[in-house]
Amino acid sequence: MLQVAPHPALADSDKPRGGARLFAGGLFTAILLIGVGYAGISLLRDLESVPPSGYLAYALLGLALLIALGFEFVNGFHDTANAVATVIYTHSLKPNQAVVWSGLWNFLGVLTSSGAVAFGIVSLLPVELILKVGTDAGFAMVFALLIAAIIWNLGTWYFGLPSSSSHTLIGSIIGVGLMNQLMATDPSGVSGVDWSQALGIGKALLFSPLIGFGAAALLLIAMKVLVKRPDLYAEPKGANPPPLWIRGLLILTCTGVSFAHGSNDGQKGMGLIMLILIGTVPTAYALNRAVEPAQMQAYQINADRAEAVLAAHAAGAPAYAGDPRQAVTTFVGARTMTAETVPALQSLIDLTARDVAGYGKIADVPPEKVGNVRNDMYLASEALRIMQKSGQPALTADEARDLAAFRRSLDDATKFIPTWVKVAVAIALGLGTMVGWKRIVVTVGEKIGKTHLTYAQGASAELVAMATIGAADIYGLPVSTTHVLSSGVAGTMAANRSGLQIATIRNLAMAWILTLPASIALAGALFWILRHAF
Repeated sequence: MLQVAPHPALADSDKPRGGARLFAGGLFTAILLIGVGYAGISLLRDLESVPPSGYLAYALLGLALLIALGFEFVNGFHDTANAVATVIYTHSLKPNQAVVWSGLWNFLGVLTSSGAVAFGIVSLLPVELILKVGTDAGFAMVFALLIAAIIWNLGTWYFGLPSSSSHTLIGSIIGVGLMNQLMATDPSGVSGVDWSQALGIGKALLFSPLIGFGAAALLLIAMKVLVKRPDLYAEPKGANPPPLWIRGLLILTCTGVSFAHGSNDGQKGMGLIMLILIGTVPTAYALNRAVEPAQMQAYQINADRAEAVLAAHAAGAPAYAGDPRQAVTTFVGARTMTAETVPALQSLIDLTARDVAGYGKIADVPPEKVGNVRNDMYLASEALRIMQKSGQPALTADEARDLAAFRRSLDDATKFIPTWVKVAVAIALGLGTMVGWKRIVVTVGEKIGKTHLTYAQGASAELVAMATIGAADIYGLPVSTTHVLSSGVAGTMAANRSGLQIATIRNLAMAWILTLPASIALAGALFWILRHAF
């Protein structure tokens, strides 16, 4: 077993700062101030176009943004610490160098992310709560799931357990959805949790650590067969850095994991911040004002084609006579087709298209119409998504293409992330990486295996984590950096026959198993309390 005394690799982090560190700290502080200033000025500029609101609305906006950024800050020192464990324990980088480097690449990963993961997470939330995000129920939803996720993340971090922030947030979303359904007076029309979407995300979270364990073990075995360099498989000697080529490989993999973590995990906070902004200042953020006139023309064309597809499958039913919103909302909640579903959706699409017709761009939509137009577009997009997933009605390839094109037009107008939101999340994630990394690093570096982490083991675990997270980001799936990397380290220990510290593996497994039910219970209870409080 390893000794309890601090590892030599961590000793440098407690020494007084030298000139290089002061320079790095000053540079980062300058970047931080510029980023905060840019985000603040951008927010204020956006709010200039919003009709004056009461102090309560702005107070709720500020509080919700602080809590959302607090979640990303905790995510930074909880999850990102995994990326630097291998370079620290192989002496490839000193601790302070490693966390600054990792924080920088997390920052860049967030800024270049696509947003697919952000809205994949948001789509798990009950649609009726998203449509009412500016009401008491909407605020209760956002506060409950964020506070629950922060509480569980802080608790597991305190005990040095590499628990997953993705796992925690998804559990919190499920808890809110279930409690919303239980509290409904008529549960039949309430969507609760999109279990098909949750199942897809759950599979990614379940299988990613198994992939990390197996792939890292196989990669280490392949390296032993193909690369005959004894120093690659030897325990680091003293505090000396490894040979240059090994050091470069380890720094490269740390960089890749940090970048992939930022581009994947950073998006979860973005999606929640957008819900907050839409709920408090819909005039500024409910619709994407950057949509160009050419995109508006394409939207009208795609809407006409989508209406034609639905008309062909309306089975000769007459035009929907009433307000189609209720019928479509019931379909989205129950996910059951009725005779009125297709005509109602056709009518909703026509209504939405007429609402935006004549405007050269989204920015010209009158403020009093913005919230309703956004909700109609979001509702139509969700209904089309559920229809296409269920296979009802049966569509030809051309019809499916036309509906998919219209959904993209809807999403362009409603699912967007301003640059300043990315900057704010990037700063929170990067800062978190640099503040609270040590507890998780010690667990990954010292307490998983019974022997010291070798260069090959560190590189194998990081390469697998980088590839797995990067692939998940491409497909819009949230995975756990924590689970992938810690299971990868365990896989290399098993392949190397180094032995595993059973107590740590048991604690990691317990955290993995308990995270979902604990976060579901926490978020559900908080949502119930906040609904009554608001």
